[in-house]
Amino acid sequence: MKILQVCPRYYPDIGGVEEHVRNIGERLAKRYDVSVFTTDPLGKLPRQEVINGVQVTRFKSWAPNEAYYFSGDLKRFLSENSHVFDVVHAHSYHALPAYYATQAKSKNKLIFTPHYHGMGHSFFRSLLHIPYRYFGRKIFEKSDRIICVSNYEKNLVVKRFKVDEEKIVVIPNGVNLNEFNDLKKTREDHRTILCVSRLEKYKGIQYLIKVLPLLENDVILEVVGNGPYRDHLVKLARKLNVFERVRFFQDLPRGDLLQKYVNADVFALLSKHEAYGLSVAEALFAGTPCIVTNASALSEWIDNENCFGIEYPINSDSLVNLLNKVMRTRIKGVKLPDWSDVTRKLEALYNSIL
Repeated sequence: MKILQVCPRYYPDIGGVEEHVRNIGERLAKRYDVSVFTTDPLGKLPRQEVINGVQVTRFKSWAPNEAYYFSGDLKRFLSENSHVFDVVHAHSYHALPAYYATQAKSKNKLIFTPHYHGMGHSFFRSLLHIPYRYFGRKIFEKSDRIICVSNYEKNLVVKRFKVDEEKIVVIPNGVNLNEFNDLKKTREDHRTILCVSRLEKYKGIQYLIKVLPLLENDVILEVVGNGPYRDHLVKLARKLNVFERVRFFQDLPRGDLLQKYVNADVFALLSKHEAYGLSVAEALFAGTPCIVTNASALSEWIDNENCFGIEYPINSDSLVNLLNKVMRTRIKGVKLPDWSDVTRKLEALYNSIL
C-alpha cells in the first residue's frame, strides 16, 4: 500500500497536527510506503528527506500570520502525482493543503482528518471562514472517510457541514507510552505552571500571565511553543512586572519537552477552541494534573480528579483558587490509547475502503 499524508506543517515543526501526522506516519512506515507532502514557508528545511522511514517532501508556501499555507507548487505536484498513491490522507480543515488534495483526487481513496474546532484564530480569519466554508464543504463531500479525534469534533462537523454520520469514524489521538518510561521528576526550588501550545490569542495564555502577580513568588510560568501572539505575551509580562517569572521555550528537543511535562506542578490550557487537546493527554500521562476551559473538546477531559475545568470568561480570582488547589493534587491513574493502537485502527480503515 502506498500512503500519502498531506498536512500544512510537519516535524521538526511542533504542534498538535504535526505530532498526529508524525506518530501515525512513522508507525505506518514500518509496514508500508509512506510519504508526507507538506509546506515550508520559511524555506529553512530540506526540500526532501527521510525521517524515521517517512519520505518527506516540502513545498514553498506563503503563510501570512502563520496561516492558510498557500502553495501553488504543492497544488501542482498533487495534481500530477496523487494517482500513484492508494490512499491520500489529508489533514486540517484550517489550511489549504487539504483542499489541494481534494482537487487532485483521482483513482486514490481520500481520507480527511479535519482537526476542526469551528473558528478562525482571529476576527479576520473568522470572517474568512464564511466564504471558505463553500470550499471546505467540498473536502467533506469528496472524502471517502472522515476521521474525527473527538465526539465534540464529530458533532460540530455533522452540524456545520451536514455530513452523513456513517461516513465519520472517531479515532482519538494517542500518546507514545514508552517515551515516559524512564522519566523522573526533578526537584526544583520553585513551582511550575506549564502551557504547551501555539502562541495564539484564543489559546488563553494571557490569562495565566495576568494572575501571576496574585500567586506566590515561587510560582513561575513556562510556555512552550511559538506563534504570532508571542510579542503580545512578552509585553504583557513586562507590563505586569512578572517577566522574570515567565519563561518562553520553542523548538525544544522531544526529550526536553517530556521532562517539562513531568516536572510541572500543573498543566494549563485555557483555549476557547480545540478539536482534542493532545498536550493535555501528554501532561496527564506524565503524571501532571491539568486545568482546561470547559469549552470545545477540552470539556471531555474534565473529571475533577485529574483534570479540572474553568468557565469562560476567565475570572482571575477563580483561576488563582483553582491553580492553588490543583498544584496540590496528585494524579490518580490515567488510561490513554497508545499511538500504536491508533495506527492499527487507521490501518484497518485504509484496508476497508480499498
